[in-house]
Amino acid sequence: MSMIRRFLPALAAASFLLHAALFAAAPAPRPNIVVILSDDMGFSDLGCYGGEINTPNLDRLATNGLRFTQFYNTARCCPTRASLLTGLYPHQAGVGHMIEDRGREGYRGELNSRCVTIAEALKPAGYRTYGVGKWHVARNTKPDGPKHDWPLQRGFDRYYGTIHGAGSYFDPSSLVRDNTMFTAVTDPDYQPTRFYYTDAIADHAVRFIREHRRDHSGQPFLLYAAFTAAHWPLHAKESDIAKYRGQYDAGYGPIRQARLEKEIKLGLIDPRWKLSPQFGDWAAVTNKAWEARCMEVYAAQIDCLDQGVGRLVAELGKQGALENTLLFFLQDNGGCAEGIGRTGHTPRADKPTLPPLAPDFLQQGSRPKQTRDGWPVLGNTGVMPGPADTYIAYGKAWANVSDTPFREYKHWVHEGGISTPLIVHWPRGFTARGELRAQPGHLIDIMATALDVSGAKYPETRQGEKTTPPEGKSLVPAFANRPLDREALFWEHEGNRAVRVGQWKLVAKSPAGRWELYDMAIDRTEMNDLADKEPLLVRQLISKWEAFAKRAHVVPWIWKPAYGKSADSTAGAKEVPDFDETAAAAKKLFALQADDDLAREAAPRLAARGFTVTAEITDLARDGVVIAQGGSAEGFTLYLKDGRLTFATRSARHLSTVTTVEVVPLKPATVTAKLARDGAVTVRVAGQTVAEGKARLLSRQPQDGLQVGRDEGGAVGDYEAPFEFKGKIARVTVELD
Repeated sequence: MSMIRRFLPALAAASFLLHAALFAAAPAPRPNIVVILSDDMGFSDLGCYGGEINTPNLDRLATNGLRFTQFYNTARCCPTRASLLTGLYPHQAGVGHMIEDRGREGYRGELNSRCVTIAEALKPAGYRTYGVGKWHVARNTKPDGPKHDWPLQRGFDRYYGTIHGAGSYFDPSSLVRDNTMFTAVTDPDYQPTRFYYTDAIADHAVRFIREHRRDHSGQPFLLYAAFTAAHWPLHAKESDIAKYRGQYDAGYGPIRQARLEKEIKLGLIDPRWKLSPQFGDWAAVTNKAWEARCMEVYAAQIDCLDQGVGRLVAELGKQGALENTLLFFLQDNGGCAEGIGRTGHTPRADKPTLPPLAPDFLQQGSRPKQTRDGWPVLGNTGVMPGPADTYIAYGKAWANVSDTPFREYKHWVHEGGISTPLIVHWPRGFTARGELRAQPGHLIDIMATALDVSGAKYPETRQGEKTTPPEGKSLVPAFANRPLDREALFWEHEGNRAVRVGQWKLVAKSPAGRWELYDMAIDRTEMNDLADKEPLLVRQLISKWEAFAKRAHVVPWIWKPAYGKSADSTAGAKEVPDFDETAAAAKKLFALQADDDLAREAAPRLAARGFTVTAEITDLARDGVVIAQGGSAEGFTLYLKDGRLTFATRSARHLSTVTTVEVVPLKPATVTAKLARDGAVTVRVAGQTVAEGKARLLSRQPQDGLQVGRDEGGAVGDYEAPFEFKGKIARVTVELD
């Protein structure tokens, strides 16, 4: 009996130790993963990154989590989404530019079969996967047609959002639930008092989390929430706009200076860095009320986004999931300098002038022509932005404010185009609260981090084809403020290109632009180019970028080559000719027909030249492109809009337009537009001069080709591409001076 008594304590101790060992060996529950992406916002817009816009919910996540100060995107919406979803550089995923197929592996315009999305990687590890919001990595955006690159076919269990990239916030195009397209009016499952897309995205994110708890509580989940706020058009609810009335009446400079001071106080930027040059002179703005209203609506869009994030976070808390949810918030590119709807002056009519649209009528493209109740959609200074019948962007000067303190904008890979806030919140995953992290990171790291914390394995094959291995580094070490072991980060978009190694960044603007070198430690605003002082370092960084470009399908690229053996060996990467001196380059007369489509190599060589366009039109329509060459950076177009004829050029992204005052009669006519060497423009219809003005000559050969009857790719004029001509074109000639 005494032996038993002596044995029992030992048995109890052994049992306790065994239990403790088993408990210690039990793996921690895998976290839920939430990735929230906003659209067309600058580095300083959020309150917790220096802005005056009211973002209490995102600020609270930052206070209870981490803020990264040197995190990067790819400078544009489609490539960012491709990179974020796959953990690859965008060209490796097939989306080096936008959603058009440019005929080269890196520029197919849709996710290719050799990449794997986060959803596809996490599902085999037991995750449920949900997507809401903007997709924009699929070529087909219509209800009929292939859907292999839609969300459900790329690993998501549920999806609600838009396949297309932009559109009305009150009546979006390409609105889809799972694989079914519908309109906001005909949606059988979601009918709010008034539809507003930012709210709809947030409401469905909340719904998916709630239904996950009900139906799949034993599984972790991935939620990818891609908001369209604050992408143009400037659409917001009046209740949100009212909060910012009068807040931007002082103009660009004071807002920019206040943001800079707050960024320094928050520790986000080094006070040694010089503030980049300001764009825009408030004193020269003639319609200050309209210009201030643009920023008021932009702020209201972000405010509403923050409210949606708040509802999402509240639902996670309600479901008991917030503590073990790894949540990321970031942006797809810098502030947008595009000038959509910022020219002309056409006031709103006093009543609808168009027939109402049927409930099941699917809006197509980014820009609707009218609202469902018959109001024409106007984009110009004659209407205040905000309502559903407007289509306006906030413009380059306000984008410069958004990007404080950095240079450049969306499209470019200087810091203003690629720097994004990154807020990381994970109460169970790390103890740090309200701290900053300065480790340079990139979108490619989101996939690597998801794989790390979930225990998922990146598939080596997909549908029998070998996959491209992911490029990123897990951010988990940075959560504990340890360094990230990486060799370099790389960029290319529209010929803008960069490489960052440690504190050094080599960057070039435009396909033929010279390489610039900056020390990010003391000059992250890129004000002191050191390329001439560090030729050896420049050559080393060029070599790294070229090796990346070749292995990642950046080259052969769709832009004019910007480097070669002679350029590589110099610090300045000297300029190269805009085109080869071939027989095609010497051609002066181009005879074209309806639907002709010339590649860049076969199109007229327009750089620094005058030319004459003559179009014989047998059925003159009120709207559409007669001819266009180039895109939003460089090109020309002749088009009709609301019955008025416009000739326009883009030169280094500057838009020049000459438009008829009167509506052109709808009858057969020969239309001529002549751009002289001195920039004088004359537009004639049936031999009569109908408009005169000035336009810039093109500064270089456009990257996009030429089309008759539409404008593929980037839009040259103030319209939404392709803006197809509805009439009939017999022939068009382009004659170079």
